Amino acid sequence: MDKLIIVGAGLSGATLARLFADGGKDVTVVDKRATIGGNAYDYVDKNGIRVQPYGPHIFHTKEKEVFDFLSKFTEWNAYEHKVLANVKGKLVPVPFNLTSLYACFPKAKADRIKKILTEEIGVDKHVPILQLKQHENAEIREFAHFVYNNIFYKYTKKQWKMKPEDLGNAVMDRVPVYVSYEDRYFTDDYQFMPKNGFSEMITNMLRHPHIRLKLNTDAAGVLSFKDGKIYLEGKEFNGVVVYTGRVEEIFGYSFGALPYRTLKFKVKTFNRSSFQNAAVVNYTTSHRFTRITEFTKFTCGAKDKTVIVKEYPKKCKKSDMPYYPIPTEKNCAQYEKYAAEAAKYKNLYLLGRLANYKYINMDIAVLNAMKMFDKINEEYVFDEE
Repeated sequence: MDKLIIVGAGLSGATLARLFADGGKDVTVVDKRATIGGNAYDYVDKNGIRVQPYGPHIFHTKEKEVFDFLSKFTEWNAYEHKVLANVKGKLVPVPFNLTSLYACFPKAKADRIKKILTEEIGVDKHVPILQLKQHENAEIREFAHFVYNNIFYKYTKKQWKMKPEDLGNAVMDRVPVYVSYEDRYFTDDYQFMPKNGFSEMITNMLRHPHIRLKLNTDAAGVLSFKDGKIYLEGKEFNGVVVYTGRVEEIFGYSFGALPYRTLKFKVKTFNRSSFQNAAVVNYTTSHRFTRITEFTKFTCGAKDKTVIVKEYPKKCKKSDMPYYPIPTEKNCAQYEKYAAEAAKYKNLYLLGRLANYKYINMDIAVLNAMKMFDKINEEYVFDEE
């Protein structure tokens, strides 16, 4: 293998590999899956519908640098994501906004709440629900209580098995209340879907003469870590290892398994052109599943058939695929023990959602890889071939 080994062929690993390859460095990328792209993997089924078997992924960013970099590897289809919530059988836009307000309340009451919100908070503001619940104005607190119970509470309990208050701001601030009629889920400058899918985009990133790709390869079978030294197939390895997987795996779960939530997916094809009114519908007050995604509503357009996936959250076991880190103070302290252990290895770098135990959007995964590229080049001197 080369002097630079990246474990993981997802977006983080692929970005870093391509940056080094473009700089003339030989890189080996290993992944224990048989597919490229990590959880962003997608495929076209027999009906010509692009399916994302690990749940919906939508690219959005404010970072022109990220958009320009990825544009080297894909053409784009414009796509602005809109989500509906099924609230006791009524479909309302989320994040909860002024359109949602008028859908849930009689006009006179909605007018009153809108007036108070715009006066007290301002127009075109995004406010975390937990902040609204603590507002000094009693009518705003009453409104926030309704939104909390019908949009956040039961959904969060299903997704996390925790109350919203116990999750912390990192999770809850991701879906604020909009004091506006903005009904897009994201408001970033760049909102697109790769024309031929995320898998092709990431495959193009890894298609380079300086990149060697080894799928169906478990890093645990070739790499080991002991007493501050990295071993490759039993021999000491002095090159760089960038690890994007579940961090506790490389240290034998010495501080215990980090808690995650995982998902069970149920995919179903229907003999009709449409199943629901939006690409994603959240079920905030009913059902065991949290949401339904209909893939034809992303960019491929209506067809004779349609494909949906239902997501059922559950506790993550060691044998499961981890999806969502649970960023409580206790869990983060447990992660820091692994981070401190990793820091003992001067040429080991942790990158990505699992290795950093932090939920990150796709654009931030790319941005973090760019920063890691600079960091490694500052800290490690590669031998001239």
